[in-house]
Parts: sequence; structure tokens; C-alpha cells
Amino acid sequence: QVQLVESGGGLVQVGGSLRLSCAASGRTFYHMGWFRQAPGKEREFVSSISWGGTITYYTDSVKGRFTISRDNAKNTVYLQMDNLRPEDTAVYYCAADLDTRLGISRDPGRYDYWGQGTQVTVSS
Repeated sequence: QVQLVESGGGLVQVGGSLRLSCAASGRTFYHMGWFRQAPGKEREFVSSISWGGTITYYTDSVKGRFTISRDNAKNTVYLQMDNLRPEDTAVYYCAADLDTRLGISRDPGRYDYWGQGTQVTVSS
């Protein structure tokens, strides 16, 4: 069993920054991902990181603006979001993929546990 708790969301102006955190309890060795869901839209992949932190993926729209990282000693994964845009507005979810035999994934179906989400609003 893995419990995930996101924090760090909020209201920010265009061009601003936020850092999301996802604190995990339970098992510690798993790949992690960040997803987001805007009103009226499907949940979409944002970024993922391997359990060792050496491999990362990003969706094209956030490349060069968002950075995913993890501190396994603190069981925490971060998403640093810079140069935010109105289209980044969404509820952001972290998720854990327990099957580390496979590489990291963009597919939400691969993830076994999800946090409750944190709202990010970018105002223009």
C-alpha cells in the first residue's frame, strides 16, 4: 500500500513559478509520475521519473519549463514549474508505478496509486 499526498499548488500569475511536492508513505521503490486534468478535459501526462531518478520524461508542452526530481531519502517527488502559462491551469496528481521491472511510462493505466490532487491556477 502506498499513500501519496500532493502539496504546493496555488494561484500564480503568468510567467510565475510553483513547486509541487508529493510525499509518499509505504513502499519506497517505484517510478513516479505527474498528471494533470483541466476542467472538461481528460487527465493528461505531464512528467515521470524512474525510481533511481536517472530517467525522466516530459510532455512536449512543458519541456524546458518543468523539472521533475525526487529525494528518496525523504520519499518525496517534486515538480518545479517555471514560466507558467494559463494552459497549465489544472488539478495536478502524482502517481506511483510499482512495477520497476519496466521502464517509466506516460500511460496513466500503468500507475497503481494516486494522490488526491492539488489545484494549480495560472492567471493572466
